[in-house]
Formats: sequence, C-alpha cells, structure tokens
Amino acid sequence: MSDLNRAEIEAFWSRWLDLNRKAEAEGDWAQLAEVYAEDATYGWMYTPDEHFMAVGREQIREWALGTEMAGLEGWHYDYQATVIDDVNAMVIGFWRQRAGIVDDATGEEYEILGIGGSWFGVARRPDGEGLEFAWQRDWFDLGSTATTFLDIVKAKKATAGLLERMSLDGMAQPGHYRLADLPSTVWPPPVAAGSFVTQEPS
Repeated sequence: MSDLNRAEIEAFWSRWLDLNRKAEAEGDWAQLAEVYAEDATYGWMYTPDEHFMAVGREQIREWALGTEMAGLEGWHYDYQATVIDDVNAMVIGFWRQRAGIVDDATGEEYEILGIGGSWFGVARRPDGEGLEFAWQRDWFDLGSTATTFLDIVKAKKATAGLLERMSLDGMAQPGHYRLADLPSTVWPPPVAAGSFVTQEPS
C-alpha cells in the first residue's frame, strides 16, 4: 500500500497535464524527463518481438521523448480520461493521438484510431519534495498507426520528418530491443514481480 494520498497524486497529475501542454506548445517533449525518477523505466511494444525500452531519466529524455518523437512534430496526445489508484500509487491516462494535419476529405485531423494510453507508477522523490514517475508503460494500435501514416503520405501531406521516420529500420534505433534482450520487464517491474496480483491463476 502506498503512503501517498489522493490529493497529492491528483495535484501531481494536474502538473503533468500542464507540462504536457507546455512541451507540446514549445515542440520540446524532452523537458518532461524532469518528472521521472533517475532510475525510471519507460517502455512500449511495437510487435511481440520488437519493444522499446528506456532505462533511467537520461535515456527517457534522449530516446522516449527525443528520438522516438522525431517526425511527429505538431502531433498531440490529448488525455481523454484518467483513472487514479491512490492505494497502489498508479495512474492510467487514456489519450487520443492526432496529427495536427487536416484530412481534406473530412475536414478533421488525421487520427490514429484505437485506444491509446499510458500507465504510470507514482513515487515520492528521494528528497521528499514532491512526486515523480517511477515507471511508465504505453500502448497503442500499431496497425492503425501504420494506416494513418500511409493515409497522410497518400494525401501528400507527410512532412519530411515523418517520411524520414517511416524509412528507418526500427530495430536499428536507440532503445529498440528483441523481447529476449529487454533491459527491463514488459510489465512494470513491481507488477512483473507480483506486487499487485489481484487474481491468482486458476
């Protein structure tokens, strides 16, 4: 059970949302790294045998919020709903991923369909001054992502950055691993260790 109370988690989450808006407006996602623990892990899955994982604040800054965001300038990830578990100090945020590029056929932004989100573990900072993220795991619909990217390309609206991103060899990029080589667990470390099991296997 966490020693954090709901009010301080809610205040931290509100600050996170403000920081997201600032990062989006300035086109600088890397600044968000300051709210992650020095040894935090942040990962997601592309395919069953291609995963992304950043270990530590600096890898999160350079890779998760840096190289992995290349070509996505102008995209935004607006949180639609939030679930806060103050007993276990977890937050789940559900976001929509939109391109900032208008589809002439619909008059609306291109969007990656399917439910996307982030699952966070919240902890008190070692100095006791506020909270930070101990870990984060994301999910999104890869098939829908590929379809939306291709739709943008077909409409001749892809930026040079997006085209370059699409041409990259995924496994050659920083932080991309085969499942067997992951430096952290697919599930967040304390969850993988069984600290939050709510239903034992039958």
